[in-house]
Amino acid sequence: MQYLATGQEMPLMEKLGILTAAAKYDVACTSGGVERKGNGRDMGNCVKAGICHSFGSDGRCVSLLKILLTNECVYDCKYCLNRRSNDVPRASFTPEEICTLTVEFYRRNEIEGLFLSSGILQSPAYTMELIYRTVFLLRNRHRFRGYIHVKVIPGADGGLVRLLGFLADRMSVNLELPTAEGLKRLAPNKHRKNILTPMRQIQEGIRANKQELVVYRHAPSFAPGGQSTQIIIGATPESDYQILRVAESLYQKFELKRVFYSAFVKVNEDQALPALPGGPPLLREHRLYQADWLLRFYGFQAAELLDERRPFFNILLDPKEDWAVRHLEFFPVEVNRAPLETLLRIPGVGVKSARRIVAARRSAKLDFGDLKKIGVVLKRALYFITCDGRMMCRTKLEEEDLIRNLAGEKGRLAFDGGGMTYRQLSLFDPGSDPARQARPGETGADQSQY
Repeated sequence: MQYLATGQEMPLMEKLGILTAAAKYDVACTSGGVERKGNGRDMGNCVKAGICHSFGSDGRCVSLLKILLTNECVYDCKYCLNRRSNDVPRASFTPEEICTLTVEFYRRNEIEGLFLSSGILQSPAYTMELIYRTVFLLRNRHRFRGYIHVKVIPGADGGLVRLLGFLADRMSVNLELPTAEGLKRLAPNKHRKNILTPMRQIQEGIRANKQELVVYRHAPSFAPGGQSTQIIIGATPESDYQILRVAESLYQKFELKRVFYSAFVKVNEDQALPALPGGPPLLREHRLYQADWLLRFYGFQAAELLDERRPFFNILLDPKEDWAVRHLEFFPVEVNRAPLETLLRIPGVGVKSARRIVAARRSAKLDFGDLKKIGVVLKRALYFITCDGRMMCRTKLEEEDLIRNLAGEKGRLAFDGGGMTYRQLSLFDPGSDPARQARPGETGADQSQY
């Protein structure tokens, strides 16, 4: 680049433009799970729940400065814009420059925290040292107490990962691709064992810290927002069932807070990459997020939603609706008597509305009007429930009729001119109250479409 040729340093704002653009494909930037008030001396605070440029559970927008330390990379992952073999503008921040940007953006009230990831500069160990120095300076020199989410570099020193855990609010290690075979094919420099090792280190650090906090209440917290990961969807041929099984395993074995799913965007021309005639698989990503919510909050297991004979999600129905129409032997459910775990399996009944039903029916029998006030989406639930033994309208519980009724509105969204087109759909019912909406990663909203 011209700056290298002349020996001049690239202007900070030009670096910012390059390294924010380079970070846009990393979706795992939840800022949920941590709350820390200002103490009157230091700068910044951290508020529970929220995502970069989205609404938190308290109804306000939470913004993070989302950047890479560098887009230089010694790896040559075939799907990555920043791979070694690509001819793209390169830039690197110093730890001091990231501190300056974070502090100045915060003082202008434009951000409330930092999401910091990086390409691999020289080596994983060297890159991790720079990330650690950046966060250390922010916390100790600049007294910044806002939210910080840091990506851990697989292959870095475990001791450095532990030190970083006492400074960051959330840590994450990108799984990248669902299987070891996919990594070998598209990311030959990355290995599943190297990725899982820091995940286990973070998990053990969180567990040990929880025990320590029981004895010493004022001990420093280790990654209080937990850890997350990201999986790219559609770059390799794994089915939805395989991906969901991987996510389920990660939740069980590593106690992750979130698994993020990122629809594959083809930014490089490479024979090993799949063609995308319909564009990025956004609808598929959307279905996986819905199914992920069912795993975490509704008591479902991956094997209940999909199997080897039926490895992909329905195009027209969300995973909960699809499960319901395939298990009509469980319906209709009498809402005045059914236990909470059964209510959670009714389409149109979310976690909050199910709990409200259980609480409200202690003092009175509920009717359909009561359910609507509670927050149940009756246009979905009416086929699967009774109130005091009566259905809202007479209908046959037959799979084909139910699919046709449930998919009516979404069918028009998913099909255009007779052919299926992927579109980015909201995780929420189009007519729901925006004040009650949450984005993927938040924990405060009732997913009422389920």
